[in-house]
Amino acid sequence: MEQPQVLIVGAGIAGIACAQALRNVGVAVRVVDRGHTPGGRMASRTINGRKVDLGASYFTAEPSTPFGTVVADWLRRGLARPWTDTITVAGADGIQRLSSGPMRYAAPDGLRSLVTDLSHGIDVDQGVSIEHVSPGEADSTLYDTVVLAMPDPQARRLLDVGTPQHDELNDGFGWEPTIAVVLEWAERTWNPFHCAFVNDVAEITSIADDGDRRGDDAPVLVAHTTAALARQHLDNPDGAISLVTDAVRRALSLPNAPIGSFTHRWTFARPAAQHSAIFLLNDRIGLCGDAWGKRSSVGTAWASGDALGRAIAADLNASTSSSPARR
Repeated sequence: MEQPQVLIVGAGIAGIACAQALRNVGVAVRVVDRGHTPGGRMASRTINGRKVDLGASYFTAEPSTPFGTVVADWLRRGLARPWTDTITVAGADGIQRLSSGPMRYAAPDGLRSLVTDLSHGIDVDQGVSIEHVSPGEADSTLYDTVVLAMPDPQARRLLDVGTPQHDELNDGFGWEPTIAVVLEWAERTWNPFHCAFVNDVAEITSIADDGDRRGDDAPVLVAHTTAALARQHLDNPDGAISLVTDAVRRALSLPNAPIGSFTHRWTFARPAAQHSAIFLLNDRIGLCGDAWGKRSSVGTAWASGDALGRAIAADLNASTSSSPARR
């Protein structure tokens, strides 16, 4: 097998989109990730025999964009489904109003399944941790280019202090944490809704009806905490369950307590601010992800990885043309 020219660290949708763009033009690429399956923050976990989305709640896509073409293919093959264009807005006193917007898409088998679909044919090594990256090198292994497809604070730890890449990245104070809290009821007792944005509440920012999202009507809700509450419970996520449960019951006027719960900690869930560029490629180190673009989203992450992959391919092609011996 040809020695990979590009190493991508991170098998979320940005890293896989970057790998796919490189593979499409014949560039040998290797993807590594410390997790067990591709997906990153498009995470789904099997809980009591069914997949539950723990990271991104949904995604949107403009039909005329390259990512829109990817989504159209998912829809055609039944891997994704239109979910809703109507969001419920709730506050301290419960449901307040409905808000219309773009179509939100979901996945019958969980959002992680979409990243897995994109990764077919790509060399992905799971359970691999990279400790250090310098130009063209990761943990003493040489590559033409190394890509860090991950939140800024995680990428920053791998880079030498004082390098342009290190200084460009935001430290942990520029990223907000959250805890995803899965709550299971014996039966569905809430008034129908799809996803709720929760304002002016200390405990939660959103609630998603996972049974509605997945299309199986399971009595499961997924709430995401505020950054403030998450910071208090990062060392013990289960400590947030009772507070989140009470907030969800108030927001949806639920008389009964859930029969089961599960938590997942996201230390770096979302960027507090966006980079103006859609990726960074400097001295054979590339950076991409949902912080690179106009707003943090699944589509932004895909577009960032795809654009970086095409830029790396063009750079490698130009270098090969001018210096045939470089590999």
